[in-house]
This record gives sequence, structure tokens and C-alpha cells, in this order.
Amino acid sequence: MSPPTGNAPTGNAPTGSAATGNAPAGKQGRRPTIKAVAAAAGVSTAAVSQAFHGKGRLSEPTRQRILDTAGELGWSPSAPAAALRNARTRTLALVVRRPTDVLGADPHFSELITGIEGELAPRGYGLLLHLVAGAQEENALYRQLTAEGRVDGAVLTDARTNDPRPALLARLGLPAVLLGPPDRAGGVPSVGLGHQGAAVEEVVRHLLDLGHRRIAYVAGPADLQHTRLRRGFFETALKAAGLRPYAVLHTDFTEVSAVAATRALLNTPDRATAIVYANDSMAVCGIGAAQRDGLRVPDDLSVVGYDNLPLGRWLHPRLTTVDQQVQRVGAAAARLLLARCGEDVEETVLDDRPRLVVRESTGPAPLSPVPST
Repeated sequence: MSPPTGNAPTGNAPTGSAATGNAPAGKQGRRPTIKAVAAAAGVSTAAVSQAFHGKGRLSEPTRQRILDTAGELGWSPSAPAAALRNARTRTLALVVRRPTDVLGADPHFSELITGIEGELAPRGYGLLLHLVAGAQEENALYRQLTAEGRVDGAVLTDARTNDPRPALLARLGLPAVLLGPPDRAGGVPSVGLGHQGAAVEEVVRHLLDLGHRRIAYVAGPADLQHTRLRRGFFETALKAAGLRPYAVLHTDFTEVSAVAATRALLNTPDRATAIVYANDSMAVCGIGAAQRDGLRVPDDLSVVGYDNLPLGRWLHPRLTTVDQQVQRVGAAAARLLLARCGEDVEETVLDDRPRLVVRESTGPAPLSPVPST
């Protein structure tokens, strides 16, 4: 029976709301009006308001034309907001595009926020956390936060393929940093450990040395850059050993999709003997799913996570994982963003790389797979 392919079930998340505002009327020599923007863009004033606040059913080309026209004319949704943009709020934004249940259950974000807050709090800065469901909501939120003058800068999470955020924030004039492997070609400076491939290669070599040949990967969303990079390194490392992945399944990081992916990999006669997960939370879900199905970890199944979060040390068996120094990366991102906001802060140099931490959840491959239940 061939191994499973495709995607595990995904989840949905609610979105936030946006506020509206008005600009004072004016002619040449004064601040432009919403009517002037609407006329120049060839739309209604209602469409202008919708473009800035992410509402209505505007097409993306129309929305972008309105925003570009407003930028050329120097118009923003309200005069007080325009004034506030020139004042320090001493607040930075962290926008996370995840289902709300994932944020609450995944300690990765607690570790990240701990690192960021450790740099902000002593300097009198606060962190404004927002959850959004998709790209349109996230982009609308950045426009709203900038127009209302509510933040001095933003920490961006989850670099994506054809990511529109760097260009958007450049147009808005909002300083930002992006969490992820260093990328000098991006429009926003990236903060993260380099040499991501070395850690993935360590994971594959570790499992191969234990005798595993049916190694699966439970990844995150396919459009995330780190998903694409790690999957590429995973496949390349196996290819160098003359092997192919048993399967690669994409998830939305939720518990439901992690459990579904695990059971899809295990409920076959020639099941996987090792599973690598894109983060520790999914690895913990996978261990639980395997144990409920009567499998022993690591005797019957080896499991590897990614992040090296504290819960991996509390688990039994303790989790083999990749340490990517989440708190330290968060702190470095905060320092870089503070510097970009004009603070006299020395940037942190992240010259290390992710490293494999071997614990109890990996062991020798079983001589023959235990029949699936």
C-alpha cells in the first residue's frame, strides 16, 4: 500500500475589526480630501474608506489603485491620525496569522513574546498583539494601525511566497522586521538563525544512523517560506542517502490536523517508523495519537520536533527536537526594530545555527512494523 499524500485538515480563525475616520476638506495648499482621492482614483468615497479599512468587496487592483492615489495626494483617513504618525507611541505591533486555538496552545509564541518583551519593557515600550485569519485582514490592519498612528513599528511573522507585506509597509512608512532566516534580498530585514539546512540534515542523519528508512515529514502550510526551505533540505538529505520521504503532509499547525496527519501515516501496513514534525506542539500531538493507537515511542515510532520548547523536556518520553533559540531570536528582532524606530540600541548578532537536541523520543528502527490498529 502506498504512503499517504496530500494535506491534513485545516482550520479557520476569526478576524478583527477596523475603525474608520474622516479627513477635513481642503483645496490646493491644504490637506486633500477623501473626495479628491475618490475623484483621482475614479471611485466613490465609500470605496476609498473600504480600501483603507479592509471592508467591502473591492478587487485587489482597485484597492491598490486607491491606496496608491491616496499616497500620491498625501491623504490619510483622519487628520488626528496624520498628526499622531509624527509622534512616538512607544508601542510595537506583533501580528500573527494563525487560528486562535493554535496561538493559545502553541508555546512557541509565548517563548517569542517573552524574548520580545524582555527588550521592550525596560525601555518603556509595549507590544500590541493582533490575530488575523488571512492576508487581506493582515494588510488592512497595517493600514489601520498606520493611519491611526497607534504603533511605531511591526514585527512580521511567517514569511510567505510572494509576500506583499514588505512593499506595503514601505509605502506606509512603517518600520518593520521579519522573523525568519536571514534574507538580504527581502524588502524588510529578516531576523533568525542561519544555516537552517544544517539542522534538518542533522535530523535525517540521526534517524538514518538509527536504522530508519521510512521517514515522514508533517509540515506546516505550503506557502510559508520556512516550510518550503525545510522540506527541500529534508528531501535533499534523504536523496543523498538514496531514499525518498515516506510522505510529506501539510497542516495548519492545529491539533486536529496534526493528529489526522499522524494517523494517516501510521494506519497502513508498511507504516512510517519515524516522523519529523514542523514544530514541537505537533510532535506532542503526534506522540499522543501514536500512544492512543497502541504504539510505543520510541520502540515502535521515533518522533522529532522543531523549536526546543520547554514542554519537550516535560514530556515522557522527552522530545528529540531542533533548538532554534526562539527567545533569543525574539529579543534580537525587538532590538533591531527599536533601532529602526530611532532608539539608540545595539543590534544583536545571531551567528549560531539551529542544532539537533537528542532526547528519548527517538530510538532504533523496529525490526518489523507493528500492525496498524
